[in-house]
Amino acid sequence: MTRIETPWGPWEAAPLDEVVALMRGLAAPWWVAGGYAIELAVGHPYREHGDVDVALLRRDQLAVRRLLDGWDVHAAVVPQTLRPWALDEVLPEQAHDIWVREHPDGPWRFQLMLDEADGEEWIYRRDPRIRRSLAGLTVEEDGFHRLAPEVQLLYKAKGARPKDEADFEAVLPLLSDTQRRWLDEALETEHITHPWRERLRRMA
Repeated sequence: MTRIETPWGPWEAAPLDEVVALMRGLAAPWWVAGGYAIELAVGHPYREHGDVDVALLRRDQLAVRRLLDGWDVHAAVVPQTLRPWALDEVLPEQAHDIWVREHPDGPWRFQLMLDEADGEEWIYRRDPRIRRSLAGLTVEEDGFHRLAPEVQLLYKAKGARPKDEADFEAVLPLLSDTQRRWLDEALETEHITHPWRERLRRMA
């Protein structure tokens, strides 16, 4: 794993299998997100990863915080600002990005993302018009779940970086007609002129 320096200390991401092993202790739904969600859909490594992202529903936040009792856990409550997340504290609605490390002097090891839901329906936090059944949000992978690639690409579409473009290129040929159509319609809602839309339609 690459070591990345940040204003809040270095990132040295834990191996994915170690994070998965830890999260198996959570008695609530969770799933691998970020670049690893795309790589798992592709089926083989094709780029380096600077972090490990795991997502869960906001309503399960206290369960994951208790799982991480003994870890150093910080939440981004204000953009570009981290502060400690106390045990049994309910985070404010604007907090959805959480950094985790073993102890305050060590590097950050993985990231948690809090997702929104209404009953059994997932709500895209950047545009609540975009929704999806929780049952179809993830794909099971070797006994754990990963975020469906078309949903992860929606997150990556905003201000797409070179690594996001690489993820789009890698998984695009593997998307079904239904997955491409869902992503195209979601992009039409949030990013109507996004360049990925034309490439999605060309694959049809």
